[in-house]
Amino acid sequence: MGVLNVTPDSFSDGGDHLATDAAIVQALAMIADGANIIDVGPESTRPGSQPVPAVGQIERAIPIIDAIRAKDDRITISIDTRLASVAKAALDAGADIVNDISALRDDPSILDCVATSGAAVVLMHMRGRPEDMQAGGGPRYDDVVGEIASFLDRRRDVAVDSGIDPSRIIFDPGIGFGKRVEDNLIILRHLDRLVALGAPVLIGASRKSFIGHVLDIEDPKQRGAASLACAVMAVMAGASIIRTHDVRATVEAVRMHWAITHA
Repeated sequence: MGVLNVTPDSFSDGGDHLATDAAIVQALAMIADGANIIDVGPESTRPGSQPVPAVGQIERAIPIIDAIRAKDDRITISIDTRLASVAKAALDAGADIVNDISALRDDPSILDCVATSGAAVVLMHMRGRPEDMQAGGGPRYDDVVGEIASFLDRRRDVAVDSGIDPSRIIFDPGIGFGKRVEDNLIILRHLDRLVALGAPVLIGASRKSFIGHVLDIEDPKQRGAASLACAVMAVMAGASIIRTHDVRATVEAVRMHWAITHA
């Protein structure tokens, strides 16, 4: 899953692809580099960020989804949003997945939107909200993996009860969303416990701040090599989708892992 942030303030690439033309060029480059999914993000959800109204998200995302779909009718497109109106507009424009960091909690009407569309959905774990989730260094957990597993199981039940096909549900433990550095490391170390829940697992560790804390790398764009280590570890544990800013390098790393394990 290639990250396409169409925002002025995302933590790693804010402003890089805000213009529609730049976003389309980046999307096509990621597809050429081997991306299977393009994740269009019209709202930054970095720690401390503020919500973007639906109209602003739609103005940013829909022209880009229209343009990507016009260039490539086969690529899977994901819309990274918590709002039903944005999700519906994106799905109408040709998106296939709703990637909701709130696990369908922030806007209850998004449940019906996903159910009636037949789209796939990513349910992500987050404690708190982007504007406050890392306050005080992040929340404390007694058993971070176990608590995430219980949360995702409960949210899956809610989604299925609302008519969403269970085979269309993807789990994301929410690396960096209301987590301390050690929590993120433990999630990756014990990812097999989340894979055992039976839904495909998405991991988005690319360039995130816990890598910077471990390796003392301040610039997110310099965290690529460590992001690849996280990606390969996640695939080894059974992750199905790797969300990344660096598509070509990630594809090559995962292919090399696959070649070795199937030699």
